[in-house]
Amino acid sequence: MLDYCVKLTTRPWEMREDDVETLRAHGLSDADILDIVQVASFFNYINRVADALGVDPEPFMEPWPWQERALPSLS
Repeated sequence: MLDYCVKLTTRPWEMREDDVETLRAHGLSDADILDIVQVASFFNYINRVADALGVDPEPFMEPWPWQERALPSLS
């Protein structure tokens, strides 16, 4: 499942039916696979929105190295 999510996140254009079949072979139902796709896709989407708008991470989160640069103001 994690390999599937990493591939969906980093190389979505490479997703194939075989990827789904691998999840089914591990006992996941189509409903399970749909949940995986929706959750992973939502987090990918919302992280891109937050990055694009310069949303600061929560105070308890350590910044990624590329977040240490100054982001342009949107105001």
